[in-house]
Amino acid sequence: MSEPRAEGGLQYSVVVNGEGQYSVWAAHRSVPSGWREEGLRGTHAECLAHIRQVWTDMRPLSLRQASEQGATDG
Repeated sequence: MSEPRAEGGLQYSVVVNGEGQYSVWAAHRSVPSGWREEGLRGTHAECLAHIRQVWTDMRPLSLRQASEQGATDG
């Protein structure tokens, strides 16, 4: 069974926002405001596999930074 999103050779891009949150975006579309291409292009499955590997802390960057700051203050 083939992956529906990969049919027709459609390529995807891994994008990331200012909060360090990742998403998969169709490579032929303009990246939305507030997001930037992370660097990987491939099939939908390849992009998801990459995100699973690199996005290990799902908390937004601002929350991670606040948690780290709280840990050093205490």
